[in-house]
Amino acid sequence: MAANSRKSVLFVCLGNICRSPIAEAVFRKMASDNGVVDQWRIDSAATSTYEIGNPPDYRGLACMRKHGIAMNHIARQITKDDFVKFDYILCMDESNLRDLTRKAKQVQNCNAKIELLGSFDPQKQLIIEDPYYGNEEDFETVYQQCVRCCKAFLDRWS
Repeated sequence: MAANSRKSVLFVCLGNICRSPIAEAVFRKMASDNGVVDQWRIDSAATSTYEIGNPPDYRGLACMRKHGIAMNHIARQITKDDFVKFDYILCMDESNLRDLTRKAKQVQNCNAKIELLGSFDPQKQLIIEDPYYGNEEDFETVYQQCVRCCKAFLDRWS
């Protein structure tokens, strides 16, 4: 953990327009509601370059609005610096995990603990499926998974 006792978490998916910005917004809201948001650095990123500079998917934005959660993010790709400055990098599926593990091996002083966000799910749904080719229900499923996982993660580390 960082010496200044401020914890940090980076949520990662393939494009950074669906799952990871939802997880970021959910976690930020929970941390804020619990009065610990100032104790965290919270962000999200992509493993790919596909969506760099784009806002979150409109279906994800609609889902978050429905739940009263603000989502204000522009897609970016993970950097080598992220592996050094974040304590936790939580990703959505095995492909993300493989990509991140491979990239981490290229970074000196990698401090980040890389895990599946779903490993915190009390319902044991390890993978958070990409809703991009799905519908509004798929985004709702991602949201519900993120709520469960982020709550368990926050409870463990706050």
